[in-house]
Amino acid sequence: MTVGSIGDPAKGSIRGFSLLTADDLHLFHEGSHTRLWERLGAHPASPGGLLGTNFAVFAPEAESVSVIGDFNRWDSDGHALGRRGDSGVWEGFVPGVEPGAVYKYHVRSRHRGYRVDKTDPFAFFRETPPKTGSIVWDLSYGWGDSAWMDRRVPHAARESAVSVYEVHLGSWRRPEGRLPTYREIAPELASYVRRLGFTHVELLPVMEHPFYGSWGYQSTGFFAPSSRYGTPQDLMFLIDHLHREGIGVILDWVPSHFPSDEHGLVFFDGSYVYEHADPRKAVQPDWGSLVFNYGRDEVRSFLLSSALFWLERYHADALRVDAVASMLYLDYSRSGAEWVPNRFGGRENLEAIAFLRRFNEEVYRAEPGAETVAEESTAWPMVTKPTWVGGLGFGMKWDMGWMHDTLEYMKLDPVHRKYHHDKLTFRMLYAFSENYVLPLSHDEVVHLKGSLLTKMPGDDWQRLANLRLLFAWMWAQPGKKLLFMGGEIGQWREWNHDAELDWALLDHPAHAGLQSWVRDLNGIYAEEPALHERDFEPAGFSWIDCADFERSVVALLRRGRSAGDVVAAAFNFTPVPRYGYQIGVPAAGFWRELANSDAVEYGGSGVGNLGGCEAVEVPAHGHPHSIELTLPPLGAVFLKPETPSKS
Repeated sequence: MTVGSIGDPAKGSIRGFSLLTADDLHLFHEGSHTRLWERLGAHPASPGGLLGTNFAVFAPEAESVSVIGDFNRWDSDGHALGRRGDSGVWEGFVPGVEPGAVYKYHVRSRHRGYRVDKTDPFAFFRETPPKTGSIVWDLSYGWGDSAWMDRRVPHAARESAVSVYEVHLGSWRRPEGRLPTYREIAPELASYVRRLGFTHVELLPVMEHPFYGSWGYQSTGFFAPSSRYGTPQDLMFLIDHLHREGIGVILDWVPSHFPSDEHGLVFFDGSYVYEHADPRKAVQPDWGSLVFNYGRDEVRSFLLSSALFWLERYHADALRVDAVASMLYLDYSRSGAEWVPNRFGGRENLEAIAFLRRFNEEVYRAEPGAETVAEESTAWPMVTKPTWVGGLGFGMKWDMGWMHDTLEYMKLDPVHRKYHHDKLTFRMLYAFSENYVLPLSHDEVVHLKGSLLTKMPGDDWQRLANLRLLFAWMWAQPGKKLLFMGGEIGQWREWNHDAELDWALLDHPAHAGLQSWVRDLNGIYAEEPALHERDFEPAGFSWIDCADFERSVVALLRRGRSAGDVVAAAFNFTPVPRYGYQIGVPAAGFWRELANSDAVEYGGSGVGNLGGCEAVEVPAHGHPHSIELTLPPLGAVFLKPETPSKS
C-alpha cells in the first residue's frame, strides 16, 4: 500500500492512498494479474481513522476522471482522481463515502471531446437495471460450507456421477408473480435438486446484465452479481446453502463478448480499451455485441481476475464458459471481407487460444478442486486435453453433436427412424476424444424450437414415452449429464424467461411419473459405478448390438473399474413391444431389472421383465451368455447381474 498525496490538491483532487503496488502494475500490464478485484474498483477504507472509499480505474486515454454520486450531487468536477504516472490508472480516496453509496466515473477523453459517465468495471454491486450506477460494497460473509470445500479434490468430478440441473433463477419459481431473491430460492431449490438426485446446479449467468431478456449472456458486471435477486451476500447465501446440502454450483461465465451499452465497457475512455478498434474484429454479428481484445495484456488480466473472483469469493465449483467457438474462430459468423486472418493467414484467433489456455492453467493452479467446462460447438481438437500437450486445458466440454443428432432422431416418426439409425450410433466414433457433458440445455427450448416434449412425435402418451426414452438414452451414454429446468416435468410450452415453470403439470400422473423417472435415473447413475466411473474412458463402454436398425433397437454395456461391475441397457425406439429379444451378456445368472421407463409409476404401460431375466449359456453378440428380454414400446430397460461378472 502506498500512502501519500494523489493528484494536485489545487485542482480539487483527493488526498489518500493507493492499493496498487509497482508489482501490481507490472503484472497488470503484462496480462498476468489474477486478483485485480483487490486493487481496482471501490474499496472502503479508513486511513488515519478517516472513513471513506478508495477508487481506482483503468482509463489510459482519459484526460481526467472524477468520481460522481449522491455524495457530491453528481458533480462531474466534484472528486477528481489522480493519474498514477503513465500506468493509465486513475485513483484517489473520497472521505465520507461508505458502503451503499451509488457512484459512477465521469471520464473526459483526450480524443474528440468525448465525455461519458461509466459504471465501474470492478464494482462488486450495481443498481438494479434499468439504473446503471455502481454501489460501494463490502463482500464480507460468514461461509458455512467448509466441509464441502474441504472435500473438493482435483478432478474428482471426472470419475463421479455428475448430473447437472440448469436453472434460470428468474423463471424457476416466481413467488407472487415477481422475481425471487437469492435467499428465497435457496431452500426450495436445494430441497428440489436433492430430491431429484441432481449433483449440481448450473446457474445461467448471474453477473449483472442490463437486458433481462439476454438471460445474463450480455454481461456488464464481471465482478457484480445481478441485483435483481438481491445483494452479493444473498448470492453467497444461495451457494453456501446448496453446498451445505451437498450440491455443487456451476456458474455460466461469458468472456466471449460484452454489450455495447454506453455505461459499460464499450469505448471506455474515448478509446478501445476492452474491444478491438477494427470492426472486423470488434463486432460479434450474431449478438450485436463486442468481442474482447484478447491480445491486450490489461484485458487478459481483467478476465483472468473475473474468473478467479467467482471461484474464490463466491465458492463456485466450476465455470462453464459460454460461446467458446466464437472466441476460437476469427471468421465466426462472418464471411468474405468481414474478418481478418491471423498472422499465418489462418482463421484461428491465436490471442483467444492463448487466453483460454492461460485461463485454464490459472484456474486449476489457484482452485485445484474446481472445474472448467467449455460450450464449444465445433470439432476443434483437444479442448479438454492439457495445455502442455497442445490442448486448451478445459476439464470438460459440452457434446453439442450428440445433442443435435439425438434430438433430430427423436423428432422422427418411429416408422422413419430405421433410416437414420446412424444418428444414434455415430457419437461412439468420437465419444472419448474429449471429456464430454451431454447437454439438453436452455438453448434447445427457446426461439420457437418448442419444448423437449413437443419435439417428440405421436400422441400425448407417445410423446411422454419418447421423452422418458430420450432421458434413458442420455443417462446410459458415457459422459456427464445436464438437463434444463422444466424438462423433468414435461413442460409443454417453450421456456419463457418472464414466467415460472408450469408446476401445475405435476398434478397429472403422467408428468409426475416423468419427474420420478428422472429422479430414478439420477439414482441408478449415482449408485452404479459402471454408469459413471469411466464416463471418459473407452473401457467404460461397449456395444452389445448397434446394428438392428430394422427394429430400431440398440443395446449396450457400461463397465466400472471393479472387476465384473457391469450394467446392460437396451432401447426400443418404436412403439412395438419386442418379446423374446435376445442380447448377449458377459455373465451367467440372474440379471435384475434396475429400471424400466415403461413402468406404470412413470406413466408407462407396464410392459417389462417381471424383475429380471435369467442368462442362459447361449452365445450371442460375442458374449458367452444371453438373455431374452421383453422390450417395452418406446422404452428402455437397465439390467445388472446379481452375481458380478468375471469378464
